[in-house]
Amino acid sequence: MSSIQKRKFKALVADEVRFFRSWMGKPLSMGAVSPSGKALTKLMASFIDPENTLPIIELGPGTGVVTKALLERGVAADRITSIEYSADFCRLLEKRFQGVRIIQGDAYAFDESLAGCVDGPVGAVISSLPLLTQPPNRRSALISAAFARLQPGQPFIQFSYGLNSPIPPDPDLFSTSHTGWVMKNVPPARVWVYRRTH
Repeated sequence: MSSIQKRKFKALVADEVRFFRSWMGKPLSMGAVSPSGKALTKLMASFIDPENTLPIIELGPGTGVVTKALLERGVAADRITSIEYSADFCRLLEKRFQGVRIIQGDAYAFDESLAGCVDGPVGAVISSLPLLTQPPNRRSALISAAFARLQPGQPFIQFSYGLNSPIPPDPDLFSTSHTGWVMKNVPPARVWVYRRTH
């Protein structure tokens, strides 16, 4: 194993340990015991248009695996604003991703967290929040706040381990679609995409 491979492996193990410790402290707010895998994060990022110039809001970035996938997709760092609850993860993200705006705040307080940082419409919302640990009305309130910023047709992207939509469907307000299962992820997950219809 080369020195570069050793450094990457140590960083990966450190992230797994960091994530697990956070999960032990607040299992319901974390939802998973380890960061999402590359196949899942790449699939999530594939729904983002890198040519669009509007801001992208990332919810619950954790150690930054989805942030990294967005940058690899070709999204400019200064388009990304990430809302993270954990102060420890915020410090880590600030070190790792120069140019990405990191906000320590509550993603469920969507407008309050973005106040003074991102005004006006956004091009996409991409979420790694454990929505299924929250009551349905709180999930619906979150997507309603996001859709107030998203232009019609722009995506709210969410992954889930569950069989059903993590956001209660409301066909009068938004369309709902999902990918197949990403079996390379542990545990297997799929990506749900919601788009405002009008």
